[in-house]
Amino acid sequence: MDTNPQTPISKNARGHYRQHPLEFKRALVALSLEPGASVARIARDHGVNANQVFSWRRLYEQGRLGVPALMRDDGLLPVVLTPTAPSPSNATSDASGVIVLELGQVRVRIEGQPNAATLAQVLDRVLR
Repeated sequence: MDTNPQTPISKNARGHYRQHPLEFKRALVALSLEPGASVARIARDHGVNANQVFSWRRLYEQGRLGVPALMRDDGLLPVVLTPTAPSPSNATSDASGVIVLELGQVRVRIEGQPNAATLAQVLDRVLR
């Protein structure tokens, strides 16, 4: 007969892992991307390991933290200008161009002169 009144407690062999919400991860990534920020200090101040913050940064750059990669807090997108081929001499007076947005796995190509309202609506959907 067992004389121990306590019920046996089963423990997970790997221990208890904290599940951090996406907002927390995004906030720490944003802090760590600021100029002059110390990842080690940010991690210590928030009770996580610095390696975890670096891992979240990699996920963020890949667009896997629920937000598009390279999206900045100020709402601006990075822009890269590339030279275009010279237009033929008989081109019409309407200016035409191409806008290509690449955010994570999303790629949007807009040709010609887009309507401002339509462009705003497309950008709103892509940046969600």
